[in-house]
Amino acid sequence: MKLNQPTLYEGLTLFFSQVEAKLETTRQRDYHGDRQEFRQVKVSSDLNAWAEWPFLAQVAELLHIWKRKGKTHREVSYLITSLPREQANPRRLLSLIRGHWGIENRLHWVRDVTFDEDRCQIRTKAAPQVMAALRNLTIGLLRLKKVRNIAAALRTLAGSPRRALRLVNSASGP
Repeated sequence: MKLNQPTLYEGLTLFFSQVEAKLETTRQRDYHGDRQEFRQVKVSSDLNAWAEWPFLAQVAELLHIWKRKGKTHREVSYLITSLPREQANPRRLLSLIRGHWGIENRLHWVRDVTFDEDRCQIRTKAAPQVMAALRNLTIGLLRLKKVRNIAAALRTLAGSPRRALRLVNSASGP
């Protein structure tokens, strides 16, 4: 949860500082090259104080610590979910959180950074939706071809329209 809900954020901070004994917890360690990561999620279904949020089933605190190039970083996030404990225990919630960030990193980051989508001036009628679909199509085609660096591939294709057309044609059906 970002700070766009300051009252909820403050409430969850207070809640998790007071109910340590009642929380279910899971931990995970990962190593990615020179980056070491540790994640811990604490979950509570005891939501008497949070009943005003419709469909709220659980709240969670995610502690993410990572070390890269000798420097340690620490981040605490708070989450709310409508998934009951039977559908999402702490281990499953941690997996769902990781999956969300996988999507964020693989798709949204490419759209935001490589395509600079946030500065796009197209704002009327169906044009923004069409452009988003075209960006997604381009990313999808390049991923199908196992392209690892989308920005470099776009630069190459921009200078070679025939090659770009071959990419589109290679993805069409029989």
